[in-house]
Amino acid sequence: MTNILSAINPIALKLGPLEIRWYALCIVTGVVVAVWLAMKEAPQKKIRPDDILDFILIAFPIAIIGARIYYVLFDLGYYSKNPSEIVAIWHGGIAIYGALIAGGITLLVFSYYKLIAPLDFLDIAVPGVLVAQAMGRWGNFFNQEAFGKPIHSLDFLPTFIKNQMYIDNSYRTPTFLYESVWNLIGFGLVLGLRHRLKNLRSGDIFAFYLVWYGLGRAVIEGMRTDSLMFGPIRVSQVLSLVLVVVGLAIIVRHHKPGKYFLKKQ
Repeated sequence: MTNILSAINPIALKLGPLEIRWYALCIVTGVVVAVWLAMKEAPQKKIRPDDILDFILIAFPIAIIGARIYYVLFDLGYYSKNPSEIVAIWHGGIAIYGALIAGGITLLVFSYYKLIAPLDFLDIAVPGVLVAQAMGRWGNFFNQEAFGKPIHSLDFLPTFIKNQMYIDNSYRTPTFLYESVWNLIGFGLVLGLRHRLKNLRSGDIFAFYLVWYGLGRAVIEGMRTDSLMFGPIRVSQVLSLVLVVVGLAIIVRHHKPGKYFLKKQ
């Protein structure tokens, strides 16, 4: 993509033939933070922190592979003509839903063998997942992807974001930023509210994540110009709405509708 303004080089560091990209650094940093947060949360659910490390060593590569397969499957027209690009993950092109599906399956198998309740595992993972997703979206920023339609002005943003969002002779809606901020707000809500809530059951924090992330992604996905499509349907929008329905179903099942959860001050 052409950019007449000063765009940030997607390569953060070159060590001989080895190139380290900002995209990879954002993802890896997000995972490290997520693991650290989950290890701190683990004792509250009587889960050993070492189990978190064991899980991520297995799940992380599987999730990356799942994210890439998912992305390639919904863009077969391009990858069938450019098969060498299928493994070129450093060029971008991974889908969070592919990672969530692959990671979720891995978690179920791991929990079964470790005798851990899957919903407990998911509850402690939520804060870290939200942070990791927020940080990962900045990888899209460096790669100049996951953006929206042309926009008249981005003067409300810092110059470095504004310049990086000047793509194909137009400023673009910074949907990567909207989703990053949405996830950080969700992270803050989880940390701020969970200790003020009573009668929380296993899976409630996970259900909140499904609803929160699903709603935000459904709206923001509608702004993007690079959505993975199935005919006229934006695949991620449909999956986002499915997450919302599943999350609400878990909450309704756990608690009577209309009953307040907030502790009295």
